Amino acid sequence: MDRTSNDPSARTPRSPEEDRLDKRCIDTIRTLSMDAVQKANSGHPGTPMAMAPVAYTLVQHALRYDPADPEWPNRDRFVLSVGHASMLLYSVLHLMGVAGIGPDGASLGSAAVTLDDIKHFRQLGSKCPGHPEYRLTAGVETTTGPLGQGCGNSVGMAIAARWLATRFNRPDFPLFDYTVYTLCGDGDMMEGVASEAASLAGHLKLSNLCWIYDSNRISIEGGTDLAFTEDVAARFRAYGWTVIDVADANDTVALLDALDRVGRSGSPTMIVVHSHIGFGAPNKQDTAAAHGEPLGADEVRLAKKSYGWPEDSQFLVPDGVYKHFADGVGRRGRALREDWSSMLERYTKAHPDLAAELHRTLKREPPPGWDADLPNFPTDAKGLATRDSSGKVLNAIAARYPELLGGAADLAPSTKTRLTFQGAGDLGPHEPGGRNLHFGVREHAMGAVVNGLALSHLRAYGSGFLIFSDYMKPSLRLSALMELPSIWIFTHDSIGVGEDGPTHQPIEQLAGLRSIPGLTVLRPADAQEVVAAWRVIIGLKHDPACLVLTRQAVPTLDRSRYAPAAGLARGAYVLADPPDGRKPEVILVGTGSEVSLCVGAYETLTQDGIAARVVSMPSWELFERQDEDYRESVLPPAVTARVSVEQGSVIGWDRYVGMTGTKIGMHTFGSSAPLKDLLTQFGFTQDAVVAAAREQITASKKRSG
Repeated sequence: MDRTSNDPSARTPRSPEEDRLDKRCIDTIRTLSMDAVQKANSGHPGTPMAMAPVAYTLVQHALRYDPADPEWPNRDRFVLSVGHASMLLYSVLHLMGVAGIGPDGASLGSAAVTLDDIKHFRQLGSKCPGHPEYRLTAGVETTTGPLGQGCGNSVGMAIAARWLATRFNRPDFPLFDYTVYTLCGDGDMMEGVASEAASLAGHLKLSNLCWIYDSNRISIEGGTDLAFTEDVAARFRAYGWTVIDVADANDTVALLDALDRVGRSGSPTMIVVHSHIGFGAPNKQDTAAAHGEPLGADEVRLAKKSYGWPEDSQFLVPDGVYKHFADGVGRRGRALREDWSSMLERYTKAHPDLAAELHRTLKREPPPGWDADLPNFPTDAKGLATRDSSGKVLNAIAARYPELLGGAADLAPSTKTRLTFQGAGDLGPHEPGGRNLHFGVREHAMGAVVNGLALSHLRAYGSGFLIFSDYMKPSLRLSALMELPSIWIFTHDSIGVGEDGPTHQPIEQLAGLRSIPGLTVLRPADAQEVVAAWRVIIGLKHDPACLVLTRQAVPTLDRSRYAPAAGLARGAYVLADPPDGRKPEVILVGTGSEVSLCVGAYETLTQDGIAARVVSMPSWELFERQDEDYRESVLPPAVTARVSVEQGSVIGWDRYVGMTGTKIGMHTFGSSAPLKDLLTQFGFTQDAVVAAAREQITASKKRSG
């Protein structure tokens, strides 16, 4: 069936031999999955056995996808949100013959998933890890594992498809009209992130989004009725989705009819498929034992017998299976992709500027001149909050960077992330090309959606208060794991929140964010460092960044007196040194709003004849990437008298001030009070920093002498 036809009567009647081939392909998916899990002695066989007909029908008869070019921009996306059922996806990728793709996007000339990879499922070095990983295995559209995240990613992908269509499509040139399909399960339906994302998708009327819900009523602990008895279909109808019921996962005709209806209602579609987990296993079908552990050799043989399969075969791909996939999805996908490529050639001639922009977007390259209008903030003792300076910088960049878009979890007026230039617009159900996204109070979904946008090569940001980064931790972690240049903007970064109290005062969040490998955390000291931080962020292609900003005003430093803010690019830099060129007796290290506190202490110490150095350290991660010579030039090992100042947990600061250094930071939760009172209460005063510096010098002299 050609998915472009929504008339079931237009389908070519199928012969008995074609039906036999379909069943053979479905059972091949099942048995490859069973064998891989059994050989690994680890994994989840039940869902692949149950949902093989669904995955096969979608791929072979509906999905617009060319296995020879798995990064074709207008391909339909298939997201396996039930990442534990990874063997379902790996079996399909192998049988389709999906081509391997290198990190640069070039074809490797080999298969993405070989039979040997499947035989080494969950083993070191295999392209078939326990849960699908983006960038590791071509054909995997996103890293899934934490349930609900794939659902959220798919909403971002569907938003991106409509945004790209609005930006680039022209009459007679429908460059982007793809559909996003997501296979999800009972676990996804229980997770809050999926519910938030579904609510947003219904509001936006994402008719190019289809979730296929495997309703098998089994979880790891047993039947889902232990904890989950709601009417999911009714809930999704209330969200504004079209819900279609398929009574039997093995009814491929009903599945085709359901897939034909996707996109026709003007709303997202949920296809509820009722299945039997571990289908065909006589003793474990419909049991929790088929969910998260191998079936056992005897049960595997019995399941194969129920399919009419050679019972003792291992990793069998019968004659005709590869060819059947090639003649189905392979042939159809190649023709669709070639037609699209021909259209792109004509489009390039008719709209060369747009074509160049599209090419640049797909390569994740910023436009020339993106930084032409960056503001220059003058010295100002009163200064402004870094959230305010960031808002000005963001708008200056976004006005020249068309695919930079994003929003907040109902906090844009506070995070200063609204794009206010003419034409920015608000993305909504009737304005899919807007640049301002309104996520509502849905931090979980915002994180997953932003990653979905980034997976679609848009430069996306999400923002909120730093304390709520806890709600987004899975998405932040996954953006780093997938090496996505997602942008996370967090404000209200310290006890500077004041009267809102300890519920809103982040003290441990910086330590948590810094613990995520591959995530670049930036806490700029003033408006000039904010500009430098955005320069770093825009230059990232495979790294997510967290920009951590103040609510309260901070001074804009005099850069003719202190070092240029460009030093931020190296993570830490010497902001001020003894004026007479002496070796420093003490080093004061600060981040964010506390840097100005260090500068004030430095001036007092200097007046008293004490040789002090101030180091601004906006990014531990960038600093650690520098060579040893540079790091030691900033923090000379011989200078052991050191003080760190940061309104957050002190965990990790001994790395830079040593076991004997003084760490001025938070050792308890904060309190509800005016900011000045809080600073005094918790020791963030110039007098406290000066006193700590003097004590450090005295202690250092005792140690050395």
